[in-house]
Amino acid sequence: MSPNHPPASLASGADGQAVSGVGAAIAATRAPRGQARAALIAAAHSMVRKQGYAATTVDQICAAAGVTKGAFFHHFASKEALAVAAAQAWTERARPMFEMPPHTQLDDPLARLIGHIDFRFAMLDGPVEEFTCFVGTMVQEAFATSDAIRAACEASITAYCAALVPDIAAAIDVYDAPEDVTALGLAQHIQAVLQGSFILAKTTNDPAIARESVTHLKRYIRMLFAPPGAP
Repeated sequence: MSPNHPPASLASGADGQAVSGVGAAIAATRAPRGQARAALIAAAHSMVRKQGYAATTVDQICAAAGVTKGAFFHHFASKEALAVAAAQAWTERARPMFEMPPHTQLDDPLARLIGHIDFRFAMLDGPVEEFTCFVGTMVQEAFATSDAIRAACEASITAYCAALVPDIAAAIDVYDAPEDVTALGLAQHIQAVLQGSFILAKTTNDPAIARESVTHLKRYIRMLFAPPGAP
């Protein structure tokens, strides 16, 4: 789950490498006292999406967040602890996607579901790291080496699926759908397509292939709920 960010100017990390996106915006000024934890989490979101979990160091995160290493260890016992907290924060960051967009006010549950897919499609623009999923990126690297990170990512992805379930269940009640279709199963399929589309976009460094995948997803959902014999 990954809201877009406006472009930000480049800033230098602790190792002299350029830091972009949210990290650069944060690094422009040192985080005020009391805001260091949030700045560290935002920097982790930005940097892990861009260069991966293993390649992102504590020094780089501190530089991007504009905090000292001492402040880092005041809030987090380790890089793994930050990763777990950042995964939890990612879930909260995605919550407005299910509460604020206009499609959430539509009466028809299928229209709300299609509206959500359209909303996700509209987000697939700009640099790949700006729309890819933090927890999806991180779990691919850390699932076998950190059970704490794996579980935190699982919880975040499960929360996304759970947020889709009510509209899918209502659409199943209103429209004809195959008997073996479940609300949770379809929600997980939507998440699987989105996460897969992010991976495809990374292979080309271009959102076009992701947008095509989500277009196919929308077509599939329409076909799934279409009345028998409908064109």
